[in-house]
Amino acid sequence: MPGIVIDKVSRRYGRRWALTHVSCEVASGESWMLLGHNGSGKSTLLRCVATAQKVHQGEIRFGGQSLWPNRGALREKIAVLSHAPALYDDLSAGENLQVWARLGGHQADVPALLTRVGIDPARRDPVRTFSAGMRRRVAIARMLLKRPELVLLDEPFTALDPAGRRWLLDVISELRAGGATLIMATHLPQVAREVADRALILEAGKVVFRGAVDELPAELAFE
Repeated sequence: MPGIVIDKVSRRYGRRWALTHVSCEVASGESWMLLGHNGSGKSTLLRCVATAQKVHQGEIRFGGQSLWPNRGALREKIAVLSHAPALYDDLSAGENLQVWARLGGHQADVPALLTRVGIDPARRDPVRTFSAGMRRRVAIARMLLKRPELVLLDEPFTALDPAGRRWLLDVISELRAGGATLIMATHLPQVAREVADRALILEAGKVVFRGAVDELPAELAFE
């Protein structure tokens, strides 16, 4: 079954090319990690796959359909966990989920979602009072609300302690078991390799490695 096909994609900001002829095929149900130093193009590529930005050259296809022309319908199948949680700061965690469910037309068991991410459903204080790790857990609950076919994760382990990372790896494993396709940009390949099949490394917007996770060097470090 077709997953994501990224076909010779290029994207620029002004005169600077952030991505240059990037290609890869992510099979349905696969998990890829996207690696590279800051400024390598990882977040730009995720934004293009999320239809937040249009590519200037090339094409991205999802489930056999060209992504940008069909973005309205395909966005319903895509969930994004951005580097910044982007919460409604003056609302509680439960109220945030209720708003997102209503806006997206989703039926959601909000108390069950909050329990799943380790937040007391009875908690009523606004999320602006939460720690960075707790805010990330609320954002993860929002992602799970959609029951997505494609999950895009931008630095998903940021602000999580070791126990939180272990918990998120379990969540990712559950999503994979449910058939979701995943692409995650990360500076922590040693953590992500536990749930990733393949890897793509970008350098200055160009692909410098594309292959199985077990073909990567044992020690990798990105800033």
